[in-house]
Amino acid sequence: MTELSSPSQGLRRVVLGVQYDGASWQGWQTQPHRQTVQDQLEAALQRFSTTPIATTCAGRTDSGVHALEQVVHFDTAIARDSFSWVRGTNAFLPPTIAVRWACELPWVDDAAIAGASAAAQAAELHGAEREGAESLAQFGFHARFSAIARTYHYVLYNHAVRSPLLAGKAGWTFRPLDADRMHQAAQHLIGEHDFTSFRAVECQAKSPVRKMESIAVRRHGDMVVFTLKANAFLHHMVRNIVGSLIVVGSGKQGPEWMGEVLALRDRSRAAPTFMPDGLYLARVDYPDSWALPQEARSWPWL
Repeated sequence: MTELSSPSQGLRRVVLGVQYDGASWQGWQTQPHRQTVQDQLEAALQRFSTTPIATTCAGRTDSGVHALEQVVHFDTAIARDSFSWVRGTNAFLPPTIAVRWACELPWVDDAAIAGASAAAQAAELHGAEREGAESLAQFGFHARFSAIARTYHYVLYNHAVRSPLLAGKAGWTFRPLDADRMHQAAQHLIGEHDFTSFRAVECQAKSPVRKMESIAVRRHGDMVVFTLKANAFLHHMVRNIVGSLIVVGSGKQGPEWMGEVLALRDRSRAAPTFMPDGLYLARVDYPDSWALPQEARSWPWL
């Protein structure tokens, strides 16, 4: 890890691993009504530290979307040991949000990181998230720009009758699905592609190009789990892909249809956006040099 000197004012950068049930919240990003995960986390941090704290996350999640391990950073002059940040913040959080781990990294000057962030964004524009993260590393850790990959799970309950116990925790479709057929179809998306066909119309990303590292579709009884790993994701990209895979799994289209839709670069040719209930931000990967205390297995019940 690059050695960074601490500034005279004694600021430090604290990194948190945050887990939340998104069903009760209107997404991650702060809103005037304050019913978001970011608002709740910052309010808890302020109560614990008795000073306002602004946070930055690895990737914003939409209303109803969950996180097994969202990564967040903030800067503070307050000295606490890592587990104090965990216990102290959790004391003021609602039951649906929890800090799972914390660590301290050297503080980074915002002026110095601004240019590096621009370089990272330029790398992202060309789908080179890893190169952007490595360029930024010399300036310090950043929850978003230091990331080199993201993993999402989508959990789908595939049964003739919906389960009230899974409301808000899993998607649901009553039509029987062929998981092997969906897995085969998903492999057409592996690699670096223009994902316009699976991008929300309101997506603000500068480029639709992303590198899909892996997609797996596995059945566990009545539950079907979709696991997608990429350098980054576009707005609604996972839910749009899942909706299209369900079309294949139900037999309405063949596996090769996914590749055809991808090549068309036309959002109207893919399936509608699937419900948010079963979507989980599972993990954000960073260069090993940062040595974050991330949980080895963020999906403990499968």
